[in-house]
Amino acid sequence: MIHILVVEDEPSLCQLLLNNLGYEGYSVETAGDGVPALAAHAARRADLIVLDLMLPQLDGFEVLRTLREAQDDVPVLLLTARGEEVDRVKGLSLGADDYLVKPFSVLELIARVKAILRRTRPVERPPLLRSGPFRFDLPRLEARRDGKPLELTPREFRLLEILITHAGRTHSRKELLQLAWEPDARPSARTVDVHIANLRRKLGEEQGKPWITTVGGEGYRWITPVETEPGAPPVSS
Repeated sequence: MIHILVVEDEPSLCQLLLNNLGYEGYSVETAGDGVPALAAHAARRADLIVLDLMLPQLDGFEVLRTLREAQDDVPVLLLTARGEEVDRVKGLSLGADDYLVKPFSVLELIARVKAILRRTRPVERPPLLRSGPFRFDLPRLEARRDGKPLELTPREFRLLEILITHAGRTHSRKELLQLAWEPDARPSARTVDVHIANLRRKLGEEQGKPWITTVGGEGYRWITPVETEPGAPPVSS
């Protein structure tokens, strides 16, 4: 399993990244400062480090410098509230693989993580999933029913991905908000309901029943079994 180290001192953002990357099937470890981050990486080498620049003691620049001086080529995605060009250039010149300025979209961060891993890890067969008449290509954000493509927005696909990769599990509206929206967004539970309604309409029904079921007072669930295509990685549960 791919192991990601998140180095971020803001607890709410750290938890958000932990939740979202975990739902993507990654093993995730967190650290709130540079010194414990280096210790964690030494104890268990990360496949990728998501590194905030503004840390309380040992900042992200020094963490990155320490790694590269030790000839450690672990991929690093920098996060920062600094938008100045000089900081971006400094981070990249020290050996960062990519750079994301706060506030950022969780969807964009996940896309960048996947792009870095594609560039830096051996090529793996992408996860292709089947459930009933549906076929899902997660890296390409594509969904088909009976071979016909479904026109889904990125947000709809993210919600669908959360549900199908944890089929049979009920997700509360609060949980879906945390996993599918950006940390600085302020949507309501009603926003989730609207997106789920649109998603249901596009997915269609089976014998008059929606593919995404409502669990009274709790949230939403995908109940149809999901299988990987031969040779694809297993679906997390």
